[in-house]
Parts: sequence; structure tokens; C-alpha cells
Amino acid sequence: MRSLLGTATLAALAAPALPSPASWGPVRTALTPAVCTPALSGLSDRPHVALTFDDGPDRRSTPLFLRTLDRLGVRATFFVLGRHLADHGLVGEMAAAGHEVGVHGWDHRPASLHGPRRLRDDVARTRDLVEDATGRPVQWHRPPYGVITGASTWAAGQAGLRTVLWSAWGRDWERRATPSTVVALVEQQLEPGGTVLLHDSDRTSAPGSWRTTLRAVEQLVPQWLDRGLAVGPLADHWGGYDTRRSSLSTTSA
Repeated sequence: MRSLLGTATLAALAAPALPSPASWGPVRTALTPAVCTPALSGLSDRPHVALTFDDGPDRRSTPLFLRTLDRLGVRATFFVLGRHLADHGLVGEMAAAGHEVGVHGWDHRPASLHGPRRLRDDVARTRDLVEDATGRPVQWHRPPYGVITGASTWAAGQAGLRTVLWSAWGRDWERRATPSTVVALVEQQLEPGGTVLLHDSDRTSAPGSWRTTLRAVEQLVPQWLDRGLAVGPLADHWGGYDTRRSSLSTTSA
């Protein structure tokens, strides 16, 4: 079964308009360690949790996440949308606080609704805005909804970025989500070496959902630290980076 689904995954990655099964949570977790790069599964062999947030930056909510993470003594990776980067100051604050900033896309439409050139241009201009604001090279791309197509993979590669997904999420965007449901779902899915997907904005989620996420983070991070897990950005999740954009070296961090 795994070999059949693995073939389907690779075929989808090669087809410009077809979403990959890697965007479907359980299938992605089961398949990608075997058929794709570790980044697609979000899994590392380290006792480390990569904490990631999508859909910002948002002047209403993102600063509260920055303050909470600072109080907890951890850093994270924020995947941002280019259309909301007019406030360069906030992105600069994120980087100055030690957080990593990645590209989520220009808008939140699935990659399958964009043509290859449009995707390439949107990813590249979002990357450029982030680098202008932070003064640092961008390493990562996470497509909206986790929908991977051949075109999205090509567009990320053209921008010098690696595509990364996740291994655990809290479904924190849902109207019915509560801090306890988010915590329970993340903990149910998370293994050491996992990547957690949460959201620091409610722009594409239920109104006010970021408050639920923030309270869940206040519970999750101390639990992970108490279990002896390091918590940090994707830059700490696998091997150290060499000087070439988006290339992983074999050195341990």
C-alpha cells in the first residue's frame, strides 16, 4: 500500500495542476518519510519540536505571540503572506526577536488555483519583501493548506526555498476549537522531532481564533520543555545550514 501511495505522491508532485496527497494529513505523515524529503513530513530525528505559525503577520495578534514566546524563552518560524507585509516593521520585530520568517505565499489561495509563473512571481516577491524587512535570507516555503503541486514545488525551487509541511496541528482555525482541544490534538499527533502547525492570525480562520491558539501555546510549550524537548524554529530542526540559500549541510547544530 505504501509503495502505491508513494507512486501517487510522486506523480502528483510532477503534475502542475494536481494537488499532492502530501497535503492530506494522515497520508502525508505515513508517506513522506519514505518517498519525499524530511521537510515534507516535518519530522526530524532530534528531540526537538519545530513550532510554526501561519497566516500572519497581523498587527492585532502577532505581537502578543511574540511577547508570549519571549516570556516562555522559545523561538518559532512564522510563515507570512506577502499581501500583509506592508508593515515591514512588524516583520523586522519578529526577526529581531530571534524568530525565523518563511514564505506562505502572496495570498492564501491554494497553489492549484495559480499557474506556474504566477506562483513563481508571488513566492519570489514575498521572499524579497521578507528579506528586505529582516536583512536575512529566507529558507522555507509552506504552501497554503499544505497543497503541493508540481508548479508550487518548481516555484519554491526557483526562489531558492525548500518546501516544508508539518506533522501535527491543532485545527486551531475552527470555530469550535478551544485551548484544550488544540492542546489535546497536538499532543495526540506529536512525536519528538515533529513540526507543529498553528496560526497567529484569524484572517483565514474563525474570528478570534488566535486567542484560542495563544492560550494553547501557553500550555503546550511548558509541557514540551518539561519533557526535555527543545522547542525552536525550523532552522534548529535538521542539520545546520551552509552558506548557500536553502541547502542543508551535514553539520549538527
